[in-house]
Amino acid sequence: MASADVLLRIGIDLDNTLADYAAPLERLCREHKVAVGQGGDPKLALRGFLRASGREDEWTRLQGELYGPLMMEARPFPGIAEFLAAAERNGVSCFVVSHRTRNPIAGQPHDLHAAARGWLASHGFGSLPVHLEENKSAKLGRIASLGVGLFVDDLPELLLDPGFPSGVRRFLFDPKGGHSGFEGVVRVDSWEAMRQAVFP
Repeated sequence: MASADVLLRIGIDLDNTLADYAAPLERLCREHKVAVGQGGDPKLALRGFLRASGREDEWTRLQGELYGPLMMEARPFPGIAEFLAAAERNGVSCFVVSHRTRNPIAGQPHDLHAAARGWLASHGFGSLPVHLEENKSAKLGRIASLGVGLFVDDLPELLLDPGFPSGVRRFLFDPKGGHSGFEGVVRVDSWEAMRQAVFP
């Protein structure tokens, strides 16, 4: 359990932690005639289909579309607004820290940073400080320099990285329940569970 009275700052990942890409991914699956199945993960289904078809380059290109113009079809995960409101009530500052390049590796040269900031503003998160880092090392450095007491991310490899700042509480956002058993990492399956853990 984290305690609100010892927290001053919380760091939050953007992609697949704050922003839910289910809607644009489902559309891409329909366009590529990829069957997802009830309760399935459209990202895994689409990526697996393209890789199995020897179309890894197309998957790379589609990621540029997903985190660029298609990002406006993404939705905030349920409960994030309530979590941020609870943080504000408790005098806790929240920061968005994301690893995304300025432009896609392949495909059209969309400005992925502008897409992220536009999405945040359009969903009422424009007042949050946002740090968009070009690589994982820079993201870890930013987490350390911000002095957060807690960080939330959907990627276990980021939270378990040897370079992850010591002393920062690590929360794994895992709404589909695909991960378990990571020492020193608290797994939550929703932002409501996150709120209850941090602001009981």
